[in-house]
Amino acid sequence: MKLAVIGAAVLWGTAGTAGLLVAGVDPVSMAAARLVIGGLVLAAVTGPARLLGLPRGPLAAAAVAVAAYQLCFFAAVSRTGVAVGTVVAIGSGPVFTGLLSWLLDRVRPSRRWAVATAAAIAGCAVLTGGGGEVRADGVLFALLGGLLYAFYAVTAARTIGAGAPSDAVMGLMFGGAAVVMVPVLLWTGTGWLAEPRGLLTALYLGCATTALAYLLYGRGLRTTPVATAATLALAEPAVATLLGVVVLGERLGPASVAGLLLLGASLVAVSLPERVSPAGRGGRAIGSSA
Repeated sequence: MKLAVIGAAVLWGTAGTAGLLVAGVDPVSMAAARLVIGGLVLAAVTGPARLLGLPRGPLAAAAVAVAAYQLCFFAAVSRTGVAVGTVVAIGSGPVFTGLLSWLLDRVRPSRRWAVATAAAIAGCAVLTGGGGEVRADGVLFALLGGLLYAFYAVTAARTIGAGAPSDAVMGLMFGGAAVVMVPVLLWTGTGWLAEPRGLLTALYLGCATTALAYLLYGRGLRTTPVATAATLALAEPAVATLLGVVVLGERLGPASVAGLLLLGASLVAVSLPERVSPAGRGGRAIGSSA
């Protein structure tokens, strides 16, 4: 089911290119619309009946974390630039995920995962490039975003590992996040949604890069350890970069090509099957449906 996680990352990677189809829209408003539409679609697809038996407390907290992640990410980018904010937020996510899995479930990440994740983060940093002023408050917001991502990913994985249907877990988590983000969407303005291009873009971002992507991600968590899934999700910036080259006509310098290759090699290393020790088998149950 690692392919399901990679499929989710591919869809996430198309979001930036799709967002460029609408000019002059507040990115916070676009992110809010994406989450509201995607969360409502996930909740509708799941159905109210399947949500009743889920542990509402942990998933309600995860829903707030999903919404708060969006706000922290944009707060980081606005303070310290797109490159630094993206690398720190996305790069710290797998690290925090591995640490939370270790802390909460005594699942110690493997050496290969640690090396591959470090290499993948380095590849992301090179791929994204420098630029931007490195401000402490922006970096802290980005790190908080990475921690929030890890929290809701680990919460989802633990709930799915306890036997809950992955679709229902994602439906409740993102349906709750949609409710939280409605005031943000109204506050930032919805006028752009009245334009056909704006509405189509929002529908794609909500239905494809959120609803479908997280259905795939949840199904991947049935059998993939959450720390591994978080690292595989780093395929997102690679897909975004390739789309920039193919669709937008952007050019990659030698350093960016090297970063892309390093990131790709790291993801392949994480994807390969690994010899599982008795302790590892216990840890693997976090991401399974058993």
